[in-house]
Amino acid sequence: MQNRIYKLAAVFLLVLLMAVGIGCEKTSIEQPGEPSTPSQPAAKKVSVPVYYLKSGESDIYMVREVHVVSTTDARKAALEELIKGVPKTEGAFRVLPESTRIQNIVVDNGLATIDFSSEVLNANVGSAEEALGISSIVNTLTEFPEIERVSFTVNGKVDERTQDWWGHVGLYEQPFESNISKVWEPAIWVTSPSPGQKISSPLTVTGTACVFEAAISLRLVTSEGQKLAEIFTTATSGAPDRGTFEVELDFSVPDSSDGYLEVFSNSPKDGSEINLVRVPIKF
Repeated sequence: MQNRIYKLAAVFLLVLLMAVGIGCEKTSIEQPGEPSTPSQPAAKKVSVPVYYLKSGESDIYMVREVHVVSTTDARKAALEELIKGVPKTEGAFRVLPESTRIQNIVVDNGLATIDFSSEVLNANVGSAEEALGISSIVNTLTEFPEIERVSFTVNGKVDERTQDWWGHVGLYEQPFESNISKVWEPAIWVTSPSPGQKISSPLTVTGTACVFEAAISLRLVTSEGQKLAEIFTTATSGAPDRGTFEVELDFSVPDSSDGYLEVFSNSPKDGSEINLVRVPIKF
């Protein structure tokens, strides 16, 4: 009889402990006034190419810069650099009104549609600045490989005022495609390999150039200065037009783990190296 009482007491105690545990667990999950929020992705430092405007002696043109930003959305961050970023190139300037907000970016089958706030329409510029201002936005976004064309909306729509844009060129022929013909600075830039990339032989190098007679030289060196490969090529167009280039470099893998890809042109006056671009790489 006594054993039976002990067993019943043990069962009752076990049931009681289980009930208390469930109650505590429920209390810890359902905290009133403290709704759970999904964790946000951590911001990362990324390099984003952006295009600003600059006035030359006789014309307005674009300059391409690469800015490092900390963000969870590289496409939006690149556009925000056009709105509030500080150009590095002397004399370069922004054209989008600083109060402009990027409300949404939707990418579908290569087409990016940017929805701006109404402040974007407040720019007071001439026809040349309007055309290049549009191109600066389009060129910035089409640097992302998944984007080929770009369209604009304002507050989710394209009404008559939006189509007129800044009053000269307008959005009548959108979507727009990349146009780098008026990008005059820098003279050379490399699109592949990217800085810090680990490379192997053969190395495919791509980029664009606006140089005399489209002539470009490339070489691969270690961080200690050992030359591994050197080659000459030509872009598809020479200055004042901008052309593209693509070339392969064959090399033997060195003992060094770090190095540089150097791309440059030669001065038509004295043959000296000019417009040098150094891309850090890893072997």
